[in-house]
Amino acid sequence: MTVAIVVIVVVLLAAVLLFANARRRDRDAAIGSLSRETRDRDRGEASIEQVLGDTDAEKVATGREVERAAALERRRVVVPATVSAPKPPAVPVDDETYGVSRRQFLNRGIVTMMSVSLGGFGLSMLAFLWPSLSGGFGTKIRAGKVDDILNQIADKREPFYVAEGRFYINPYPKDSVPKAKQVGAYSALLPGYEAGVVALYQKCVHLGCRVPWCKTSQWFECPCHGSQYNRVGEKKGGPAPRGLDRFIVSIDNGTVVVDTSPSGLIVGPPIGTNTTGQEAEGPHCIGRAE
Repeated sequence: MTVAIVVIVVVLLAAVLLFANARRRDRDAAIGSLSRETRDRDRGEASIEQVLGDTDAEKVATGREVERAAALERRRVVVPATVSAPKPPAVPVDDETYGVSRRQFLNRGIVTMMSVSLGGFGLSMLAFLWPSLSGGFGTKIRAGKVDDILNQIADKREPFYVAEGRFYINPYPKDSVPKAKQVGAYSALLPGYEAGVVALYQKCVHLGCRVPWCKTSQWFECPCHGSQYNRVGEKKGGPAPRGLDRFIVSIDNGTVVVDTSPSGLIVGPPIGTNTTGQEAEGPHCIGRAE
């Protein structure tokens, strides 16, 4: 029994030895074998590398390393490098493709609103200063028929007011025309006086307030500083420096035409002028100004 076990062990050892020798032969066939002298020389060179240091050791390669590198080189599969296609040239982006930021939107909105506001203000100033040529204040205005205007004044006991031209029309006594001829400033107004009407500018000559009509006294009485004018606009009291300014009147086929242009405005008569002799016909609406 013991002999059989020994035989089996010897057989197994022999098999292992044969397998190891076969593997070594295959390896030596692949990478070659080195002689004993070469291996001794390699070990000697390795000791030299240790003495020289890492920097010089990199320059001295052993024979085994050379052969191993050659074997690896033979086995290496060279993969060709892929060449990427060149990138297309960059195209500059149009400014309109960029988004508008919140700050840019607000800035542009503010500038636009200011421009529109200033433009509207400028146009309104031009419209105010430039006389209208199609009608209204600054042009010749057809107020109505002479007889109709005088009848309305007599019925209401107040002037005929034309808001479009900013003037009043009141009757002018025809028997007072000779006295009006003696006032030099009245020469251009005589055609209207002779037709029995006078057109008075509504603005007080003192500080420019609109002068209303006092129905009880039958005078124009300014509420701002108490200036008073009779029915035909001659100064009767208060701080006004003269009578009310008036417009040139002409009669066209029985129609009263009032020229409200700058050339048609006539400065009011001086203080002391009293062509009609009209006095207050009742209580004053404004305190009596001397």
